[in-house]
This record gives sequence, structure tokens and C-alpha cells, in this order.
Amino acid sequence: MKKIFYLFMLLVLCLIPVLSACNSEKTNEGGGTGSEGDSGDKKYKVGILAPAVTHGWVAAVAYHAEARAKELNSEIEYQIQTSSNAEEMTTQLDDLMTWGAEAIVAFPQWEGMEVPIQKAIDEGIKIVNFDIVIDSEDVYRVAGDNEDMGIQGAKYVVDKIGTEGNVVILEVPSSGSVSELRGKGFTETMKEIAPDIELHTYATQFTREDGLKDFADILTSLDKIDAVYSMDDETSIGVLQAIKESGRADIKVVTGGGGMQEYFNMMPENQDIWIQSALYSPAMVKDAVDVALKVLKGEDVEKETIIPTTIVDRENYKEFLDENSPY
Repeated sequence: MKKIFYLFMLLVLCLIPVLSACNSEKTNEGGGTGSEGDSGDKKYKVGILAPAVTHGWVAAVAYHAEARAKELNSEIEYQIQTSSNAEEMTTQLDDLMTWGAEAIVAFPQWEGMEVPIQKAIDEGIKIVNFDIVIDSEDVYRVAGDNEDMGIQGAKYVVDKIGTEGNVVILEVPSSGSVSELRGKGFTETMKEIAPDIELHTYATQFTREDGLKDFADILTSLDKIDAVYSMDDETSIGVLQAIKESGRADIKVVTGGGGMQEYFNMMPENQDIWIQSALYSPAMVKDAVDVALKVLKGEDVEKETIIPTTIVDRENYKEFLDENSPY
């Protein structure tokens, strides 16, 4: 009997290291909030909210956000969701909160996101807004300088056509603060440096289809146009198509915004029109993901990170060509 007892104790002693090892492996699985990765460092949960793909630039935002999240795989666990309207994005925001997101990088293109975003902030979630302005002191923001894009656009137009003439402004009211700030920068600067230029403002959308359709109508209503202040490269491609189809030769400048590779390649093709883009790269969203991680780590971060405007036209477009760009 003693011999059986000793054998049983020996078997138990042999199993203890095996059981301990199995328990250790289970504890280290995953790598979410409060978990330890292979390096023993905490992984933070970061959610990313972006609009559904309605525009090449928007598609590139989601692409670059996810690319950066993958690069930070050793430090963050992430979920990325895309939505078609404010209601859907609100639902996805709730889903990310339920998932346990500690920070959310949000690109809310529609009005009505202020209340749900404030709710998330009140529950202790760090919010980093990309591009759009949300009225809350507790939101971190990463964006290009929308107002300066307008300022630089006005200076560019005056440089090319002088201080007199007719200029069409294509605003996009549905884009909220983006159009508002770009338009403000353009009109205020134009009144300051070229008060005799006549401005004609029309509404459109950030798509080439709307640019083509709306500008075709504008061409029939205005006999003389010297320049077009378009706020977006996609819209501008439509504008250029409308000009080509109309056979008009009076327009000397078409601006844009965003940094679209297709648009860059059009710049040297038409020597009669100065095609310009105020670079507003979708890759800026990578900075927003970085800000979210820094905030979670407790590092000092400025509430607002504004990235300066760069002007691209046929004289320097080659510097910005990138065959790997999704936009």
C-alpha cells in the first residue's frame, strides 16, 4: 500500500510543471487590453471609424489607418469599421465601446456625431478626430490646414490670372467644416489681394461625376471664366472633362485638393490650363493613430496637430508621384 502511495505522489510531482506551463500559455493568449504580448508590454485597444468608400481619398484614409495599425501590431489591438451615415457610425461607435476600445480614431464626415462622441469621452475613451472639427475641448485632432488651403489657392489663382477676372468657387456644404474653412480662406484672401475679381459660388460634391455635371451647367450660365477654385481633385477631374467637352478656352486655372495620383499625371498634359492641387494627403491619418497611442501611453500630446499645405502643379508634380499609392 505504501508503494502505491509513493508512486501516486511521484506522478503528481511530475505533473505540476506540465500543468504550470499549460496555464502560462493560456494567460498569454490574445494581447488585448490589460494582456501581455510576447514582449511583456501592454497592448492597447484602438478603434478606427471611417466613412464607407464614396471617394478615392476616403478609401485611402481607411487604407492608411489600417496600414499604420498593422505596423503598431506589437503595441495595439485594433478594429476598423466603415459607415455610410451618422446613424451607422454611431452604432459602430457603441460597438467599439462594448469591445473595450480605450481610444478611437474617428473620421466623422457627417453632422450629428458630436453627441455620441461626447458620450464616449464622458466614459473615459480618448477620441482623436481626423480632419473634421468636433466641438469638444476633450477631442484630439489631426488635420491638414483647410483654411490655409484656401489661402494658398487664392494666391495661386491671382499669380496666374492677375487681379481682375471671373472666378468660380465650387463649395461642398455637405462636407461641413472642410468646405467652410477652405472657402473662408479663399474668399477672405481674394478680397484682400484682388478685390476687383468677381467671385461666383456654386455647390457641388467631392466626386468627378458631380464636378462634370455641375460645371457643365455653370459653363452655360457664365460666358467668361478665368479660373475655378475647386476644393478637391476628384471634383476637378470632372471640371476638366466639362471644359474639354465644351471646347471653352477661357479658363486658365483649375485648383484641387487632396493629392490624387491620377490628377497629378494630368498636370503636364494640358499646357493651356494650370492644374493645381493643395496637397492634403490621406496618409495624414497615420499621425492620428500615432496620437491615439501616445495619449494612451500618457505622453504629452498637443490637442491639435495641423499639417501645413503643399502646392503641387506641373512644375513639381514628379516629386509627389507614388505608384504604390491607393489614391
